[in-house]
Amino acid sequence: MISITDLWKSFGSSPVLRGVSLSVPAGQVSVLLGGSGSGKSTLLRTINGLETFDRGSVQVAGTELPGTAGKERDAALLMIRRKVGMVFQKFHLFPHLTVLQNVIEAPVQVLKMPVPEAVALARQLLDKVGMGFKADAMPGSLSGGQQQRVAIARTLAMSPAAILFDEPTSALDPKSTSEVLDVMRDLAKAGQGMIVVTHSIPFARSVAHRIHMLSAGCIIEEGTPQQVLENPGSTVTQQFLKYVQEP
Repeated sequence: MISITDLWKSFGSSPVLRGVSLSVPAGQVSVLLGGSGSGKSTLLRTINGLETFDRGSVQVAGTELPGTAGKERDAALLMIRRKVGMVFQKFHLFPHLTVLQNVIEAPVQVLKMPVPEAVALARQLLDKVGMGFKADAMPGSLSGGQQQRVAIARTLAMSPAAILFDEPTSALDPKSTSEVLDVMRDLAKAGQGMIVVTHSIPFARSVAHRIHMLSAGCIIEEGTPQQVLENPGSTVTQQFLKYVQEP
């Protein structure tokens, strides 16, 4: 589903990604671990086209993403963003739309889905993430955890082959964090493909097929949760696991 080969990205003279390669098969969950500045979020933003890249290859569902701006990149992004959704740290819900309107916006505007069909789908997805009772609420009246669950429902409304999660619980309190991670666990069990940036080691252990440890823009270790979390070979990974807080 997602294939990254020898990916390089710099901001000015500062390299952020240095030869990153990884592959995520359809229906599988990959977790990206690493300290601040290791390149995790930049990697996700590169896959979704929010960042350009200097060299290397990004392929999503058979579509090649050019690294630099231009018509070819714009056309590729239209195809990729129909297949890959993204959930951010800060929710990014439309504040002037109700919860239900937020969820139906993309299916109606992008997929040209009839409004009654989109509404039925939205209500089903809101129920799935435990937010059906807030369909008519405005985002500003919701807690952070509730907003994040709506953001997940909005992403699911596009029937993505994969979802990119950029530290989706970093701005949440422990209760909200637990609620959002429970929703993500259910998605993983249902076979939803995901790449997740998180510091929650219990979550990574319970859902990941593969874990990729990043440091200074490189993947320094990767493998199954048992390999990386229980028997890390890198001293950087060992130190990270020692100091990261397990919720």
